[in-house]
Amino acid sequence: MEILSIPEMQRADLLTIANGSSGFALMLAAGRAVASAANDLVEEGPILVVVGAGNNGGDGLIAATELMAMGREVSVIMLGDREALKGDAALAAREWKGPVFPFHPQAIRQPALIIDALFGAGLNRPVKGDALAVIEAINASGAPVLSIDLPSGINGTTGMVMGVAVRAVETVTFFRRKPGHLLLPGRLHCGRVRVADIGIDDAVLDEIKPLTFENCVALWQSAFPVPRIDGHKYGRGHAVVLSGGLAATGAARLAARGALRGGAGLVTVASPRDALAVNAAALTAIMIRAIDTAVEFETLLSDRRFNACVIGPGLGVGYRTRELVQAALAAPCRSVLDADALTSFADAPDRLFEAIRAAGAELVLTPHEGEFPRLFSDMSNKNPLRSKLERVRVAAERSGAVVLLKGPDTVVAAPDGRAAIACNAPPWLATAGAGDVLSGMIAALLAQHVPTFEAACIGAWMHGEAGGEAGPGLIAEDLPEVLPAVFRRLYDEFGIDY
Repeated sequence: MEILSIPEMQRADLLTIANGSSGFALMLAAGRAVASAANDLVEEGPILVVVGAGNNGGDGLIAATELMAMGREVSVIMLGDREALKGDAALAAREWKGPVFPFHPQAIRQPALIIDALFGAGLNRPVKGDALAVIEAINASGAPVLSIDLPSGINGTTGMVMGVAVRAVETVTFFRRKPGHLLLPGRLHCGRVRVADIGIDDAVLDEIKPLTFENCVALWQSAFPVPRIDGHKYGRGHAVVLSGGLAATGAARLAARGALRGGAGLVTVASPRDALAVNAAALTAIMIRAIDTAVEFETLLSDRRFNACVIGPGLGVGYRTRELVQAALAAPCRSVLDADALTSFADAPDRLFEAIRAAGAELVLTPHEGEFPRLFSDMSNKNPLRSKLERVRVAAERSGAVVLLKGPDTVVAAPDGRAAIACNAPPWLATAGAGDVLSGMIAALLAQHVPTFEAACIGAWMHGEAGGEAGPGLIAEDLPEVLPAVFRRLYDEFGIDY
């Protein structure tokens, strides 16, 4: 589940070499893993290996050598001069006994498979010149592509396309995934990702201490709240969701339904008096309390049984919402701030951040890409060298809250530097109200005493799984109703009877 940055992966290599291996031994293992993957992808026909001047090219030359030894028809084209290769890549070039053909687009033609060994994960400059032309020719060829480490042209740190990038059907990487495998658009270029064992011991992670993870079950299983046979609803917490006025009540009800299906023992919608009848007509198991002012809300939350709340969906932007947020921060409950609760602080985000730190509040902020820059205006998603991962990490540190930046590659980050990237969200989750349900699901986990970072990670993962369970055509109302199926799959994985 660990995701390694480019410097962390380089350190894993160096630690392995320091423990008695050699760089060339790692390259041999990598090249053999690529050759095996290539053999699996196409059983016959010519294979073209496109080689760069660095260690990625060395991996490709080893793969070419191994495939030729298997009896496969292999040809190689190389960027730069073979004699200019250095270090382990030069050793790999000596292993390759076949010819190296000129590096130009016409050399691509239509092989059965192209192995992309042009650039590695460390690419941090735009692709230009001959390399750009060759990558465009690779993509235009129609041949399946197997990329080594990352598709050439993808920045391994940010997942961004550096001008142009190979579109692979499969990518072989080594030891652990890199951020560019999970962040968009890099993930779309990778195809299937195969993580190969090349002889790096997991013990190196004890020294590296990575703080980035794939958002998967192994990350948070120990924190997942499983109801006990001797438990009761009060032990599973009581979540409160603030409702908007008469014409804007639906978002709060979606969040409340998400909280109830997400496992909170009790859920209350705190409704303005003018919307009580509308909310009462639509709710059954979810309770209702009349709340018009921040003072009334603060009084409600002074009862410690109300231990989690959602503020923002459909609430309206302005002074009243800011006052309601301040009331929640002063209370002994844990909160999810979404939508209008975030936008209401757009003109004074530091006021929110200072209040969070002063109260020592446990908060999850759940913006989407439109809301994020309203609080963090200096962190544009247009900068190709600033990753989504970095932006969310900085936002969490600055705000003092766990930040969940929604999207097809949702990133969750904590103020202590931990971060998780999700890759299980289907495209049909992009529908009105889906984020409101997510807020409620996270509140349910907070109500059940799950730590804040883990609550946000679990909520994001289950939200993605629910989207997959509901399938194409889903609307937000479907998401809470398919959560029982998601719970059953988890319990089966945990070995829990139900």
